[in-house]
Amino acid sequence: MRPFTYERATDLEGAVRAVAGNPDARFLAGGTNLLDLMKLEIERPTHLVDVGRLPLSAIEATAEGGLRIGAMATNSQVAADAQVRARYPVLVQAIVAGGSAQLRNKASVGGNLVQRTRCPYFYDTTKPCNKRVAGSGCSAIDGLNRSAAILGASEHCVATHPSDMAVALSALGAVVETVGAKGQTRSLSVDALHRLPGDTPQIETELTAGELITAVVLPPPPAGGQVYRKARDRASYAGGLAMAAVAGNQVALGGVALKPWRALKTEAALAAGASPSEAAKAELADAEDLGRNGFKITLTARLAAAAITQAQGGEA
Repeated sequence: MRPFTYERATDLEGAVRAVAGNPDARFLAGGTNLLDLMKLEIERPTHLVDVGRLPLSAIEATAEGGLRIGAMATNSQVAADAQVRARYPVLVQAIVAGGSAQLRNKASVGGNLVQRTRCPYFYDTTKPCNKRVAGSGCSAIDGLNRSAAILGASEHCVATHPSDMAVALSALGAVVETVGAKGQTRSLSVDALHRLPGDTPQIETELTAGELITAVVLPPPPAGGQVYRKARDRASYAGGLAMAAVAGNQVALGGVALKPWRALKTEAALAAGASPSEAAKAELADAEDLGRNGFKITLTARLAAAAITQAQGGEA
C-alpha cells in the first residue's frame, strides 16, 4: 500500500474543492471498489476525501411525483425503502442482484454509478490495458474476452460496466445531480453520465475534476410492469454476463458495453408491435463477436425477451 493522506469532509463545498485542487485526490464513500483498486496499485491517490458522512443519504418524494435518492444512501438502504419497493421494484431487484449483502451495506448510490470495470486485464497490472495506461494496448481484444463488450466497444477497449443498479436507473430514465468545484450544480441523465471507450477509454464519465454526485432523481414510475433479469456463472460472487431491465416500455441492457445500454431499438420495435423476441434481437443486430464472447449475443437477446415478456404479464 502506498502512503496517502486522509480527511473527513465536513461540508460539501470543502470536499469538492479539496479534490478539484489535487489531481491525485479521490472521493471516498463506501470504498468497496476504490480500496480494492488501491491495494492492487491500480488506483494510486495521494489524498482521500471521505464524503461518506455528508448529509446526502435521504430518500424523498419530489414535487413531480418521483423520488430523490441521496448519493450517500447505501444500496441496502435504497433496496429496503418502502417507497422504492412499492414504486420502483426493478431498482430493488437490480440492487439485490448486485454484490453480497455485506457490500450492499457499505456501497453508496453515487459510488455504485462510478465503479470501474471488472475486466480481468484491467486488474492484472502485468498486462497492457488502455484504461490503466493510455496507449499501452487492450489485452482483452485478442485474449480471454469471454465477458467483453458486444456493443459500443472500440479498438482501444472492450471492457464492460459492472453496475446492476445503473442498468435499472437507465430503464427508469433517472437523472444524476452533481456539484462542481465552484459550487455549480447540474443534472444529466444516467445514460449521459457514462462514456463509451472510443479512443480515450481511460475517461469513463462526463464528470469533471472535483465534481461530486449528490443525488439520483427518479421520474414518476412508468405505466406497466418492471422486471430485472441477470445471467451469470454463479448465483453469487460472480459478475454478470448479461443483464436486462424493463420498466414499462423502457428497456436497458447491462454487461454488454462500457455503460448501461439503453435499448432504443428494442423500444422502437416494441412500439411498432414486434414480439419481445424480435424486439430484443433488433438491439443486438450490430453486436460484435470477439471470438469468445459471441454467446453473449444470444444470451442477452433471450434474457431481454424473457424480461420483456415477464413485465408484460406473460410467463418467461
